[in-house]
Amino acid sequence: MAPEFVLAATGFAVLLGLIAIRAPVGLAMLLVGIGGYVHILDWTALGNYLKTTPYHLFSNYTLSVIPLFILMGALAERGGLARDLFAAANALIGRKPGGMAMGVIGACACFGAVCGSSVATTATFGRAALPELRRYGYDPGFSTGTIAVGGTLGILIPPSVILVVYAISTEQNIAKLFMAALIPGLIAVGLYILAIAIVVRLKPELGPPGAAPSAAEKRRAFLNVIPVLLIAFVVVGGIYGGVFTPTESAAVGCVATLLVGLLRGTLKPRHVRDSLLATAETSAMIFVILLGAEVFNAFLALSQAPDLLALWITEQDFPPHGVLLILLVAYIVLGAVMDELAMILLTLPVFFPVVTALDFGLTTEETAIWFGILVLVVVGIGLTAPPIGLNVFVVSGLAKDVPIARTYRGVLPFLGMDLIRLGLCVAFPALSLWLVRLLG
Repeated sequence: MAPEFVLAATGFAVLLGLIAIRAPVGLAMLLVGIGGYVHILDWTALGNYLKTTPYHLFSNYTLSVIPLFILMGALAERGGLARDLFAAANALIGRKPGGMAMGVIGACACFGAVCGSSVATTATFGRAALPELRRYGYDPGFSTGTIAVGGTLGILIPPSVILVVYAISTEQNIAKLFMAALIPGLIAVGLYILAIAIVVRLKPELGPPGAAPSAAEKRRAFLNVIPVLLIAFVVVGGIYGGVFTPTESAAVGCVATLLVGLLRGTLKPRHVRDSLLATAETSAMIFVILLGAEVFNAFLALSQAPDLLALWITEQDFPPHGVLLILLVAYIVLGAVMDELAMILLTLPVFFPVVTALDFGLTTEETAIWFGILVLVVVGIGLTAPPIGLNVFVVSGLAKDVPIARTYRGVLPFLGMDLIRLGLCVAFPALSLWLVRLLG
């Protein structure tokens, strides 16, 4: 085996070992990257590299979109927008069997357009929807499973922090990735609702129909949800229509969400302060991971292992879709045991050159965008798949009386639909690229 592969494999093994003993992911990548960099060059070269790299990394204007989208989601969560979305969806279809669960999926999709975070969406609807589902006799495991899966729509429906990180790491256009994510995200919504319909048809006791709301309750629910839908339209529509850049759209969304919350009286000064603190904390965590990934990727680049691996695969004349399938399976396995952001930043330096070197009948940019959407889909699967499933742990923390095994059972029908959606996106790249080609 070539020395480059031995060195890179050793670095990965040490990194996974540090993560296994619960070392912070960003710190683990930083330490392994520093060790590998010094091993290949020396301390002086490392000092020269670190003298400029952090500044150039964090002074990147594009990165400002991350804290802005996080702040918009934090303000939306504390301003009660999720509660309004669920109330409107429940008024529309809650009286049908499984209707309240379908309402959770629809409300999560709308909330994803003003949030961009899977964990925040899961936690928000765990508080807003779970008590109502329980009050109307929904099975606890089915309820928590639905909320955990609905939370993944926080990253599947644009805007998505994960897609922003992918775009920055692979030097792709953020707006085009947001365009590419919309149709697969809407397919996810449709398949999740279909899964609920099938489950309640087979076992009606899991999701009994709710009470029919009065005309006044319906009217009030729909009036309350108008501001949320307008914010989502401005944020997403502004990007798709070329009116705003993603960063400008995030800034406009933050201001709009703040104003709506203040005018309605649902956002108090303490809520704004808490939102700012939560944004600072989450952004700092992401930026530390980005720095660690940058140094670790520099070590991998010096080892030349990713480029050599891509060259070796192309020389073997493996079927491109066969290689892609192997990489996606690896993502699903890693996503079940690792944080999604760390997983993407850890694997992209190796996987991305391999994918872009293969011939799928697409341009290099289209291949990069398509692969980004596939990564987003498998990240969503990892967020709910055992044995980790971060969203499952989040909702289990809110429903402490529901055994986590029951939540995983509640998730299983949705995971089946996720695999169907992944197969569709792999077989038909146009699902991801049609809107990009139309509006790009």
